[in-house]
Order: sequence, then C-alpha cells, then structure tokens
Amino acid sequence: MSMRKQTPSDFLKQIIGRPVVVKLNSGVDYRGVLACLDGYMNIAIEQTEEYVNGQLKNKYGDAFLRGNNELTILLIGTFQRHRNES
Repeated sequence: MSMRKQTPSDFLKQIIGRPVVVKLNSGVDYRGVLACLDGYMNIAIEQTEEYVNGQLKNKYGDAFLRGNNELTILLIGTFQRHRNES
C-alpha cells in the first residue's frame, strides 16, 4: 500500500468548513470553523471563540488572523482524539 505525501497546503484545503483551533504565537487560541485561507496563511474563521489561558474571553461572528501570528492549526476532532490517547 503506497501512501501519498501531502503538503500542508493540501491538508488545509481539505479542512475548509471544518472546526479548527488556531494557536497564535502570543498563546491565545481561536476556535471556530475554517472559512478560507490564502498563500500567506492568512485565515478567516467563522463562529469564532477566543481563549486566553484556556478561558473563553470573547465570541466573534467572523475573525481574520494574519498568517505571521499563527503557530499551529489543529483540526478539532484530531486534537481531541490525540488528547484522549495520551
């Protein structure tokens, strides 16, 4: 069985419309539905919730995150599964 290598760009295109967590360099997390992204990794998220130190701070309808501020983008189902396996 051969596995096809996938680029980060391919992965991100596949998860548009799915719930994600975007962790910023500042330590703030944004959770919502990935709406779109561009070649600079700028991201638009819908139904956005902002978490600081694990505490919900704000809710936004839509949010735009600049690519140079992002540390990690996690698909929520994957993150929860990985946490439960640890």
